[in-house]
Amino acid sequence: MSIKKPVYQRILLKLSGEALMGDEPFGIDPQVIRSSAEDVRELLDMGVQVGLVIGGGNIFRGAGLAQGGLDRVTGDQMGMLATVMNALAMQDALEKIGCQVRVMSALKINQVCEDYIRRRAIRHLERGRICIFAAGTGNPFFTTDSAAALRAIEIEADFMIKATKVNGVYSKDPMKHADAEFYTQLEYNQVIGRNLQVMDATAVVLCRDHNMPLRVMNVNEPGALKRLLLGEAVGTLLTNGEA
Repeated sequence: MSIKKPVYQRILLKLSGEALMGDEPFGIDPQVIRSSAEDVRELLDMGVQVGLVIGGGNIFRGAGLAQGGLDRVTGDQMGMLATVMNALAMQDALEKIGCQVRVMSALKINQVCEDYIRRRAIRHLERGRICIFAAGTGNPFFTTDSAAALRAIEIEADFMIKATKVNGVYSKDPMKHADAEFYTQLEYNQVIGRNLQVMDATAVVLCRDHNMPLRVMNVNEPGALKRLLLGEAVGTLLTNGEA
């Protein structure tokens, strides 16, 4: 009996901060982060090199408070620190189940994690360590989606995965509209032209211009990540049209 091998060697997985809340109103649900860690370890056990970016929306959203009067740059910096908190929590969960993990921050905070250095990150991945990229891009006005796209390109990932609470990309919010159309595949220019809220425009353009394929999928679907890495069509595929 032949054992299936993963179709990608190195991936960048983007998790939303909200995905860590579970049924809690804010913060981190310990059961959810343990489950997410188990999913990531399963990929590592398959021989996949894993880079991880986690948002900070479960703790703090700089853009939202900026609308209420908080300085936008200050708010975004606070949001970056929230992603560091999530990254450290995920590191702890992964290490408890036997994974080697490095948190690398775009902000200098090296008493709790490493500075992000591209060549060092690639070396960590090659040695079987999970790299969690924290603090976004280190700059205000850029989302963690943009940071994920940037890191995927920098580490020369074969594939980027955005794990969300829905099954993929729809024509409109499926939580609010029962007639929302589900897309199995889209081109990046279609995403931009139809103003589909997959990721922010900067992230979409980065993926498009650097030919980085992306899957948008449901993080809560059991076994979905493993099936995706084994070649199954899960969620919505975004490319420049070659696939």
